[in-house]
Amino acid sequence: MSSRAFAQVDVFSAEPYRGNPVAVVVDAEGLGETDMQLFARWTNLSETTFLLPATDPAADYRVRIFTTEEELPFAGHPTLGSAHAWLEAGHAPRTPGRLVQQCGVGLVELREDDGRWAFAGPALTRYEPVDTETLAQVAAGLRLDPADLLDSSWLVNGPTWIGVRLATAAQVLALRPDYAALGDLFVGVVGPHTGDAAGAGGPAFEVRALMGTGVEDPVTGSFNAGAARWLMDTGQAPSSYVAAQGTVIGRAGRVYVRAADGEVWVGGDATTAIAGSVRL
Repeated sequence: MSSRAFAQVDVFSAEPYRGNPVAVVVDAEGLGETDMQLFARWTNLSETTFLLPATDPAADYRVRIFTTEEELPFAGHPTLGSAHAWLEAGHAPRTPGRLVQQCGVGLVELREDDGRWAFAGPALTRYEPVDTETLAQVAAGLRLDPADLLDSSWLVNGPTWIGVRLATAAQVLALRPDYAALGDLFVGVVGPHTGDAAGAGGPAFEVRALMGTGVEDPVTGSFNAGAARWLMDTGQAPSSYVAAQGTVIGRAGRVYVRAADGEVWVGGDATTAIAGSVRL
């Protein structure tokens, strides 16, 4: 075992401890997959990441992303938290204002946008309407009539999200899901804010990410990336907007979305909450 630099980063909120935390082992060179999974299970966070030297010459660094149970090819808030920790450790990107992360889905580009880092949403590997049987299960899990689901789509860019659109943000906030009915589905729900709530720089949409495991994710980069593409493609969102997430569970997540240069960029604030070392 050796001492390795470690950070726990709060992502997607300018208010400390009201975003989504990710654990980052900043120097993971030499660690095996078994050790990584063991530590990720011990942190008991939704994701733990391990930073490594890139093996692709186009990348600035490589990251491996683990839940408590498995490795993920990509996840949003771990991407932003890992970039934040890598930069704070004293590394510098080869191109100022631009980073290239190597991970399971390949190369993910990040760029500095309005003082925040944003990642380019990976291509959706499944992007199609949800079948009637699965949609009925989603409606039961949300305790809604199927007619309340105005639109739906598979939005898979690593995690297997199903996106569902409701008429208003108030409906999204009022949901009290039946997790047993959701089963093994990962469901992201989005509804627009209207009137004063959407003005003066406030969020355009309210988002919730619900998992049949009984967990509501505080703020979800992967789902917001897929949802942005879907909402823009269907004419439901402008090319730039802010989404709120985590409100019901006491978080203050803000996800900054912008379409530019053929990509959907997903960004947010990141703050180091814990810094030190771990023995691994």
